[in-house]
Parts: sequence; C-alpha cells; structure tokens
Amino acid sequence: MDDRTVRQHVTDELNFAPMIDAAQIGVAVENGVVTLTGHVRNYAEKGIAEHVALRVRGVRAVVEQIEVRYPDNIRIGDEALADRCARVLEWDVQIPERSVELKVEKGCVTLQGSVPYYHQKADIDKALRRLAGVTDIVNLIAVKPPAQPAEIKARILAALRRSAKDPDTIRVQVDGDTVILDGCVDAWRERELAERAAWSAPGVRAVEDRLTLAC
Repeated sequence: MDDRTVRQHVTDELNFAPMIDAAQIGVAVENGVVTLTGHVRNYAEKGIAEHVALRVRGVRAVVEQIEVRYPDNIRIGDEALADRCARVLEWDVQIPERSVELKVEKGCVTLQGSVPYYHQKADIDKALRRLAGVTDIVNLIAVKPPAQPAEIKARILAALRRSAKDPDTIRVQVDGDTVILDGCVDAWRERELAERAAWSAPGVRAVEDRLTLAC
C-alpha cells in the first residue's frame, strides 16, 4: 500500500474517532511510518490518536509529536496536580503501597520506583494520563523481581496458544529480563496480542518486537 493511501486511511480513521478533534492533528507518512503533529485538548487524546493510527493497515510505526494545549480555565498548578496523582496511586489496590514516587514539573509527571508486574506499571500510566493538567508522563518504574527465562518463555508461549490465531509463526526468545519476539503475523491485532503476552509475564522489563506484518 502506498504512502498516500495510508495517509488518507489514517486521516479518515482519526475523523471517525469521536474522542478526538481530528481537525487539529496533522498526518504525514513516509515508507509506512506515520508522523502525527498538531495539538489536542488533553494528554489522553495523544494516546488515542496514536492507537487509532496504529490500527490502520499498512502502518509500520507511529512517531507522535502532538502537543497538549489545555484551555486556560482548567490549568492546574504542579502542586495540585502532584496531589491528585498521589491520591490516584493511594486509592488503587493493584499498586503496592509506597512502591512509586512521583514528581511534577510544568505538567510533566515523572514516575520512579518498582512493581512486580508490567501491567501494574502500565495501569499507573493509564490512570494518570486521564487527569486534567497532565501534559506528559515519563514512566521510569522498574519491574521486579526478575523471573527465570525458561519460566517467562513458557508463560508467554502458553498465552499465545490461548489467544493467537497462528502462534507457531511467532518465535519467543528470552535474554535475562528482555523478551524478543520474532516471526511474521497477518494482522496488527496479532502483533498486539504477542506484545501483551510478553509484557504480562512477571519480571519482564523490556520487549523487543521484531515481528513483521504479512502485507
């Protein structure tokens, strides 16, 4: 699929998404790599726009350069925003108590600490991105403790057998706490399933996705 067609499909998909104002988002495509520019009303919309672009057939990767521009009447100071973020973490029973530290500077939330599972790290990011006033999130939370490579691989393969259409086309390697996915899948959804299976294994701190799409 040529870049002009991919760009049109991405633009149409953004216009079809009711959660974002697509008129404020620019789309450029080069060799299947989509660059998103412009501005949105909150940080959550940045993630939505990126996810929308990734699900379009022919998109190989997305470079997100969208700026968050909050209306002046809902601007929130860093101290108040930090308090809101801390309260969200305190009330979430899935997050180990006192496992995460945060700081806020000009709306950018930096997270540090450690949690046992990657999904906890991702859930924290997901919960905070919905807060008004957040302009960016730097998630430096570590995933501990590490698990044995053989156990990690076995869990990922078992998850793929339960969910993937053709799990035998996906190869899994484990190097310490890093998972390497290789092979070929026929849809972006299958790639997302493989990544989700890898990140769900306890002790995984990094995933290298080398999967290719069969176009």
